[in-house]
Amino acid sequence: MNGPTSEHDVVAVGCGPFNLGLAALGSTVDGLDLVVLEEQPELTWHRGMMFGDASMQVNFLADLVTLVAPGHPLSFLAYLHDMDRLYTFTVRENFFPSRREYEDYLRWAAAQLPAVRFSHPVLEVDWDAAAETFTVHAVRGDGTHLRMRARNLVLGIGTAPYVPDALAGLPPSRLLHTADYLYRASEADAAAKVTVIGSGQSGAEVTADLLGRNLAGGPAVSWLTRTSSFAPLDYTKMVLEMTTPAYMQYFHSLPEEVRDRLTREQWQFYKGISTDTLDEIHELLYRRQLEHGLAEAELRFGITVEAAATDPAGRAVLTCRHRDTGGTFEHTTDLVVAATGYRNRPAAFLKPIDDLLLRDGRGRHRVRLDHSVELADGVTGRVFVANAETHSHGVSSPNLDIGAVRNATILNAITGREAFRLPKRSAFTTFDAPRRRLRAGLDRSSGAS
Repeated sequence: MNGPTSEHDVVAVGCGPFNLGLAALGSTVDGLDLVVLEEQPELTWHRGMMFGDASMQVNFLADLVTLVAPGHPLSFLAYLHDMDRLYTFTVRENFFPSRREYEDYLRWAAAQLPAVRFSHPVLEVDWDAAAETFTVHAVRGDGTHLRMRARNLVLGIGTAPYVPDALAGLPPSRLLHTADYLYRASEADAAAKVTVIGSGQSGAEVTADLLGRNLAGGPAVSWLTRTSSFAPLDYTKMVLEMTTPAYMQYFHSLPEEVRDRLTREQWQFYKGISTDTLDEIHELLYRRQLEHGLAEAELRFGITVEAAATDPAGRAVLTCRHRDTGGTFEHTTDLVVAATGYRNRPAAFLKPIDDLLLRDGRGRHRVRLDHSVELADGVTGRVFVANAETHSHGVSSPNLDIGAVRNATILNAITGREAFRLPKRSAFTTFDAPRRRLRAGLDRSSGAS
């Protein structure tokens, strides 16, 4: 892979909101040479779910920079000012931007950051022990091969749509993931019956859209979820304290088995449904009562899909189990929408250094509190991860409102100084046990007299 070689302090791979935020914060750190490589030609953000009225679930302060650098020139408020929308945004008195506006903000920020390089896929990364640097092999849009050397890597390649094995028996014409829903909405309109599998915000938003189409004379709609109810996101303020940096630090200090248990228990913090969306679905169902001749609408929770196939007519047939009773049944539909979430995207380019990245008993990267991966002895470089450490930092790690703090933590670690002041107390709750020192013999003297 011959080509130009360049030296940098940091090479970040992937340009979603998290690494874009890293570039934004890094742009104000004197003397820091940081580049972000993205294989796509431009920044897009969840376009397959960009419903016209879709709103963010975090407020505008959870932008790329504000929670650690409120005066930063790439804040959301700076974007509104630049677009001459600051006054109207204030009068609007709704501090939750639309998804479309948030994506526009991201693209505005990216356009002002020369460090961000689109159409630069990374082919592989290797470790040069003699030079004590990582070498990133990439390709520029014109086909030129590049070699970039850096002691620090930041991996922010995001997640990929996940479809469980139980649905693997369906042909692509009968199955789509919510990530592609709006791209393939015409297929839903053409179907006689559409079935959404999976709960969570994405499944609820697609169901709401389908119910709207149903009211206009569109297809029958089924919504099947494995959860024990159509559960709301728990966004009460004291519960939200468990999405703060303070709780993230506490979570990281716990034993692995405790962290795994808590992650399972806390699913409603990030896999629930906004109450606004649940209200919208209920309203649509109520309105259906006033109409006649509409196709069926069916909602069932506590349903596990165990297998999927097609019948002789080519329709999808799902083998389902009712979790409360154990009874099984078949569900026939024309199109299945998998609202089954996302998984960490495989990073094939890391294969040359895979044996240098230490893993826990379940094969996951061992991630330090500063978001760096533990590496094999003798490797003096550092590899940081963004949105790949739920197992080590808790269910808030994918949240946009933690991005600025994580990036500030990474940049502080790279520069070896407090380039950004981190919050010292982000929650009123104290999460760990009291730490009291007993005087010598206190336990003995407090016994019976």
